[in-house]
Amino acid sequence: MAGVTDAPTLSSGTPEEVIAKRSRFVVMAGWGDVPHITPEMIAEERSRIPPHEFEARSLGKPSLGAGAVYPVPESEFVCDPFVIPDWMPQVYALDVGWKRTAALWGAIDRDNDVVYLYGEHYRGQAEPAIHAQAIKARGVWIPGVIDPAARGRGQKDGEQLLQVYLEHGLNLVLANNALEAGIVQVWQRLSTGRLKVFRTLVNWIKEYRFYQRDDNGKIKDGQADHLMDDTRYLIMSGLAVASIRPAHMWTTGKSDRATVETEYRPYAYPASR
Repeated sequence: MAGVTDAPTLSSGTPEEVIAKRSRFVVMAGWGDVPHITPEMIAEERSRIPPHEFEARSLGKPSLGAGAVYPVPESEFVCDPFVIPDWMPQVYALDVGWKRTAALWGAIDRDNDVVYLYGEHYRGQAEPAIHAQAIKARGVWIPGVIDPAARGRGQKDGEQLLQVYLEHGLNLVLANNALEAGIVQVWQRLSTGRLKVFRTLVNWIKEYRFYQRDDNGKIKDGQADHLMDDTRYLIMSGLAVASIRPAHMWTTGKSDRATVETEYRPYAYPASR
């Protein structure tokens, strides 16, 4: 056929090129084929990376695959609510938009490196003043991190929106919104028991169940992911700015930490069913 040339073969070219072609070959080897990689090392690596990357890394298959972004059973991280101890640092993340603005609150047990997501604000079609009022009602002293892109409008617009919320009395800084890096950090915490979610966060749980990748491994467009984004912001940036309730506001006294710790028994509650 005109315009079509034969594809090169192993026997085409100069003798030197033929020898070079025939001396090259590819061997597919996975972690299980390498003697010095122990099952313990594989298990540790598996807990460190997202499941959609495990097959690609362990077997060399260049595929991300579709499905849940965080395929961790809810029973492993959903817990009954408890009163947040005064000594736990707290922070919130804010994802803004006209159709939906979402805020997510978290408390940190630094002794055990466990983050508890305990509160959410989920409302659409309201002015910043309305959202700011609802956020301050949970504690003006709690610092927050905000989406720097302001739901896709761009970094500059995100900075302008940050200024609007600052003028309404919120204590906010711009968050790191790196998508895949944030997903990895959230996944690591979920898979190792270091991220817990109160069962009362019905909107968070609903988004979690539908947060998926397409056949190309990309996060699906058009799905509700405001609180999923907030989770990334909180884990990536919020932990560094979280603050403890001011001493004069402690509900158990300014220095009675022992009493608080005695009452703090989150794992005394039954696991999610």
